[in-house]
Amino acid sequence: MRLNEIRYNDAVPIDGYGTGFFRVGGKKYDGPLLVLPSGVSPWGGFEDTATILENVADIDVLFVGTGAEITHPPKDFRTTLEDAGIGVETMASPAACRTYNVLLSEGRRVAVALLPV
Repeated sequence: MRLNEIRYNDAVPIDGYGTGFFRVGGKKYDGPLLVLPSGVSPWGGFEDTATILENVADIDVLFVGTGAEITHPPKDFRTTLEDAGIGVETMASPAACRTYNVLLSEGRRVAVALLPV
């Protein structure tokens, strides 16, 4: 078996998560979270698209973690981001964290918006 070291360059991977929190780059964050190429910040949920749209030039795909179970985000949320040119992929938060880290390690232009589990 061949093992490859993962390098994230300047990007910050998601280290873990638990009930009500996420750990990103070794720091614990409580509540909903937005991880963008420009940094990590609290996220106001599906009504909060402004910060994501401010970073549209750096994001090709936004992974949306909807908590412990997958649910559909409001249509207005998805439409607003897709009209700006950002692909939106919805999944449960644990899957969103894993998928984000994999694509981040490949150097992809990704971001993730997470609701806690």
